Amino acid sequence: MRYDTTMVDRQVGRNAELFARSIAELDSREERYPYLRILVSLIDQAHPEWRQAPNKVERIAELAGRLSEGEIDTDEVEEVVRVRDKEKGYSS
Repeated sequence: MRYDTTMVDRQVGRNAELFARSIAELDSREERYPYLRILVSLIDQAHPEWRQAPNKVERIAELAGRLSEGEIDTDEVEEVVRVRDKEKGYSS
């Protein structure tokens, strides 16, 4: 299958881009939350070098925004990353 655009991030991949765009189409924060958790996990797995970075939260949120072509609110993604890290016992 051919696409008109180039991939934003090869490590994350085209499917994550399509997934991010579909998340952006959901109406409420409550609907988006579980899917944002999955997207954050995909980004985290694709970029393990960011796990110890001091600006990890911002990097993940910025990439999620780029994957969704700017449709996903980066503040919302940052909140999801912080909640996820807190649950895992990490400080961010």
